[in-house]
Amino acid sequence: MNNSGTLYICPTPIGNLEDITKRALRVLSDVDAVLCEDTRVSAKLLNHYGINTRLISFHKYSEKEKSTKILAMLKEGQNLALISDAGTPLINDPGVYLLEDLLKENIRVIPLPGASALITFLSGVFNPSGKFFFAGFLPRTDKEREALFDKYKNTTVVFFESPNRLLDTLAFLDAYSPDRTVVIGRELTKINEEILHLKPKEAIDYYHSHVLKGELVVALISDGEEIMKIEDEKILSYAKKLDKLGYSAKDSSKIISSLFDVPKNYVYALIIK
Repeated sequence: MNNSGTLYICPTPIGNLEDITKRALRVLSDVDAVLCEDTRVSAKLLNHYGINTRLISFHKYSEKEKSTKILAMLKEGQNLALISDAGTPLINDPGVYLLEDLLKENIRVIPLPGASALITFLSGVFNPSGKFFFAGFLPRTDKEREALFDKYKNTTVVFFESPNRLLDTLAFLDAYSPDRTVVIGRELTKINEEILHLKPKEAIDYYHSHVLKGELVVALISDGEEIMKIEDEKILSYAKKLDKLGYSAKDSSKIISSLFDVPKNYVYALIIK
């Protein structure tokens, strides 16, 4: 590393102002400036904690233009923090072009742990497969959405959605996979927080008679039962072939688990019976 400053990737609360770490507050207090999407939004957070650090507007429309200036500030030895309006920066937020420039220049970047709508949501979701793919915001056309869900058909797909598009998305999911569960997280950590596990049609009916506004995270849950539909006989057949090739039961269970999306421990227990 050189004598340049450091850029801290600093998560902020997604709703409840208490959801920020002591380390994040210290960093926001100590840096020379804070890069933020909307200075008005970020000022409320800093004012709440009595932090007077200078705010610099840095959003998706100005990112490319301002990255050169920010790079120069860091090269001068200034320390900066990057925050978004809410949650962990660079998760569908500005910063990717800046980060690319800093990595090329070997300038230190330190990501801090903290609030994230994605991880907060997933911790309250019943997801039997234990796997997920984060899609950001879904494509606009049904053809593109279908291709995405086909590609990850054995994996829970998680995505951000806006209130004015949710019913259209639910209609698509109802046509695409009506029997799978959709989980909708709305206004996480806020007063009107809710996490609903429903079929697509049930969710459509629900939001026709309930308030639909605020930040949304949605998941189409993979069918956990499908994972266990591989017959034991088929697993044992593959295990015998691998055994003849000299693979141990442990290695065979890893291979079969990867091939059929079956839990490794389940395969291993079956093989050593």
